[in-house]
Amino acid sequence: RRQGRDDRRAARRMTVGTLRVVLGDQCSRALASLHGLDPARDVVLMMEVQAECTHVPHHPQKIVLVLSAMRHFARALAARGVRVDYIRLDDPANTQSFRGELLRAVGRHRPARIVATHPGEWRVLQDMQGWQDAAGVPVEIHEDERFLCPLPRFRAWADGRRQYRMEFFYREMRRQTGLLMEGDEPAGGRWNFDAENRAALPAGLVPPAPLRFEPDAITREVMTLVTDRFGAHFGDAAGFAWPVTAKDARAALAAFIRDRLPLFGDYQDAMAAGQPTMFHALVSTSLNVGLLDPMEACRAAEDAWREGRAPINAVEGFIRQILGWREYERGIYWD
Repeated sequence: RRQGRDDRRAARRMTVGTLRVVLGDQCSRALASLHGLDPARDVVLMMEVQAECTHVPHHPQKIVLVLSAMRHFARALAARGVRVDYIRLDDPANTQSFRGELLRAVGRHRPARIVATHPGEWRVLQDMQGWQDAAGVPVEIHEDERFLCPLPRFRAWADGRRQYRMEFFYREMRRQTGLLMEGDEPAGGRWNFDAENRAALPAGLVPPAPLRFEPDAITREVMTLVTDRFGAHFGDAAGFAWPVTAKDARAALAAFIRDRLPLFGDYQDAMAAGQPTMFHALVSTSLNVGLLDPMEACRAAEDAWREGRAPINAVEGFIRQILGWREYERGIYWD
């Protein structure tokens, strides 16, 4: 009887309540699949797999960005007492696919259920939708709440329209979020200041350099791995300086708001030889990997306008890229 009790205790220790899947572009504590996480019973699964690096020949810096952000995020979760089952790209046992690694993790942890967040690509969603049958464990796929327009809301907006006009979608998102609104009317009396964002760069005006981030030991290790494995891809990892943590992503946003947003609007469409970044924010990598919240970015710009630190044509142009184009293109893709 005592041996039986010991065996049952061991089985309970080996079985987890929920296996929570976090993909490479989902490095956010606000991720839907992390809601209700119980550190005592749940395990977070993160997977670096070859298939995601090679289904198209991604630039090595993109691969470094995703893998380094994943490793930093996993470390941050572990520091909070979360159990993280992290599969490295160079693990000899790695099957190099999401499904293969999920099935191995189910064998290790025997979860009662699997929870994931809606992915950013159709092909990954198709794979996810087969996980339940393959694993024999219930799978829940939650809405990606990091976007400001849930997919059902976009479908409701698009339903019955002969034309999908971003401008009209954008206005609806302004009304729903309250961004740059004065009651029911757009701030400044206009929805769109794009006509004021087409100036040529004057001679002698040099845009401030964007904030760069020196790779730490984790990123340097990833750079070496990516160079060894994906050296045949176009571009190289040398000079990598993108944010790979939420802290650095916020610092990059703050530097943009302070140094480049005031003139972003005037020269939004301008190009100049030797000026590859102009006054642009360079925060899309952080938004897309999950290090930066889109509403946080929009509110920071709106605050700069309300406090007199940036003109409305700059702030409206920046917010339109995130609240308008980013959400609209996602909706069009899935629709």
